Amino acid sequence: MLESYLSTAGVVLPFLLKGFWETLKISFVAIIAGSLLGFVIGVIRSYRIRGVHQLLGLYIHILRGTPFLVQLYIFYFVLPSTGIELLHWDSGTAAFVSLSVYTSCYVAEIVMGAIQAVPRGQTEGAMTLGLRPLQILWLVILPQAMRLIVQPMSGVYVMLIKSTAILSVVGITELTRQGEVFIITFPAKSLFIYGMIAAIYFIYCYPLLRLANWLEKRLAGGLQGASLH
Repeated sequence: MLESYLSTAGVVLPFLLKGFWETLKISFVAIIAGSLLGFVIGVIRSYRIRGVHQLLGLYIHILRGTPFLVQLYIFYFVLPSTGIELLHWDSGTAAFVSLSVYTSCYVAEIVMGAIQAVPRGQTEGAMTLGLRPLQILWLVILPQAMRLIVQPMSGVYVMLIKSTAILSVVGITELTRQGEVFIITFPAKSLFIYGMIAAIYFIYCYPLLRLANWLEKRLAGGLQGASLH
């Protein structure tokens, strides 16, 4: 029995790792792009500029209120049908753009909430010192907000990584898709293969969560040290 499972693992694992490499590439780039876009949107929304705040809020609510699968179909099937050359994306580009946009709406809400959680007195005190708005944001607000951003952001990243399992519907041979191919070949070992897939996802996500915990403690300790001085 054990030899049978080891034999199956020896056949399947190299292909799962190949699929994991696709998952890693797409998720890593989407994390960076989605975080940057979401950060900018979150900062802009925190200023509550009339019209802009509501427009960006609509963007966020539409993305958070619709399934990621529907958004993926729109980016891959609907937008190219508009006839606009720039929107004729291949499956990899559609996957990257849809994941980035989907991630940005959650990052934006986290960033805005963290910035607004910083006491108003911090901004007023910085203004009395003659700091400009961008200096206040960069030197006063964001260092305090980062402690509130790190932990929920890690949850968003884990959600993004797990969402890559849906990308097979547009032809991306990522981790889950590779496993499904071999489940057809080894139907009696389907539970074992799914277990291998789950283990690889866990090995990818768990260090990310631990890193977030470590960063949160470091940032909290740094702020406490700065306040003592």
